[in-house]
Amino acid sequence: MTQAVTVRRDGDTFQARLFWLRAARLLDAESPVVKVGFELGPKSFDDIWVDYDPRRSPVDQNGAPLLREHIQCKWHVTPDSYGYGQLIDPEFINANAKSLLQRAHVAQCAHAPAGVGIRFKLLTNWRIDRADPLREIIGTRSGALRLERLFGTATDNSKTGAIRKAWREHLGLDENGLRLLAGTLAFGEATDSLDDLRETLDLLFSYVGLRRIPVHQSAFPYDDLVFQWMGQGRLEFDRSSFRAACDREGLLDAAKPVVAVHGVKSFEHPIDRLEDRCVEVLDLTPEFDERHIRNDEDWADKLYPALSAFLLAAAAKSDRLRLALDAHVTLAFAAGSVLNIKSGRAIELEQRTTDRRIWSPDDTDADDAWPTLEMQLVEVDPDKPDLAVAVGLTHDIAGAVETYTKDALPEVGRILVCRPRGGPGARSVTCGRHAFMLAEAAAAEIRRARGNGPRVIHLFVAAPNAFTFFLGQRQPAMGVVRLYEFDFEGQRSGSYRPSISLPPIRAAADVA
Repeated sequence: MTQAVTVRRDGDTFQARLFWLRAARLLDAESPVVKVGFELGPKSFDDIWVDYDPRRSPVDQNGAPLLREHIQCKWHVTPDSYGYGQLIDPEFINANAKSLLQRAHVAQCAHAPAGVGIRFKLLTNWRIDRADPLREIIGTRSGALRLERLFGTATDNSKTGAIRKAWREHLGLDENGLRLLAGTLAFGEATDSLDDLRETLDLLFSYVGLRRIPVHQSAFPYDDLVFQWMGQGRLEFDRSSFRAACDREGLLDAAKPVVAVHGVKSFEHPIDRLEDRCVEVLDLTPEFDERHIRNDEDWADKLYPALSAFLLAAAAKSDRLRLALDAHVTLAFAAGSVLNIKSGRAIELEQRTTDRRIWSPDDTDADDAWPTLEMQLVEVDPDKPDLAVAVGLTHDIAGAVETYTKDALPEVGRILVCRPRGGPGARSVTCGRHAFMLAEAAAAEIRRARGNGPRVIHLFVAAPNAFTFFLGQRQPAMGVVRLYEFDFEGQRSGSYRPSISLPPIRAAADVA
């Protein structure tokens, strides 16, 4: 009985915190969110819904305006996975008759008969089974189904053909009807824990002026409040009614100044869309297919110029910037190289981590207990001029880098390995000042190892983006740096691929 109560309460907490992630943005005049509902809408997609301003709405996977999103929240205490077969099994949603897909079809016919403008999203802490073909047809940018993959084969004798066949027969649809439905579906993996969601809300509340609850307090009244409102029949809110409701509950912190956040993204966070809370966002996701860039030359030809122009324009508006980087290692480093230590700007970064969320070089006092860096210089061939650098703060990449350099970088003569004392891990970097100090130490060691010999530094990084940004701020002192991205999903080479050389103007001559 106790376990059942815990499961139910955790499920309610999950739903409530996802509601506040969206509703709080009603207090931000720059947010495209204009109305939010709770426990109201089509069956099985009635947990939360969001209306967007048509003039500033996000776009769907085809570039069309997304005007409304219906979200079904599904929380599980124990980790597991699901695939396309569960979507046509009523037991997956604890139902007796209709499956999630059948209910999605009813909702699509009623609210989005043309298959555009509205999205029906399942958001769960279960993952999609890596071996299930459903995973291959879901885009990481928005979680929407990628129709070109789902309908990319002519017959049912393929993995995606098997999905189409099972869904058509279950729903009694032809191919065109299934295409209309599929175009409205999305699936999100809410991998953040309940505590992580609370930390994300704390960051958001500080931005929009809602009262923050200290993390050491067990009670988090926001979780229960939304259900109190539901009991009073208050199921939907626009900007005015939500502000009034929060004011009545004493939740508004009028003295808290609003912090302008500038966002850069090359992939989409599953539950925290940057456009919903940043004053400006540089959206580079169209240049990527999942996590892989569509054209390798675009790193230098398109992405870097766009990033540089965006950041310099933001820096011209304020002496202190806050950045949110949902972006690849390359872009985090490149951002630092643009806003380098001589830029005259104080930089704060939103760091997605298990601890502190706003990181800056001066966010806390230094602590002698923080892990420092262990440096190891591996001699490969003293006659070769280049230096490879493997910085593994979150996980050890030395072996992978050594293998890659042996196979693909014959010009590398030495490998510098940088690890935190005590070993890499999610908590190896504690805050912004710690990240800044580690970046300073790594840059100094790179300069020493480089000396006057290597013409190129080949840089491989597994670290928080804040560290990578701070390291990028020191790029001018390191010389030519070539960056690499790792294929974590194993969809391409399963190894590293070169991205960009910085500075880009000199790179072609220096590397030739």
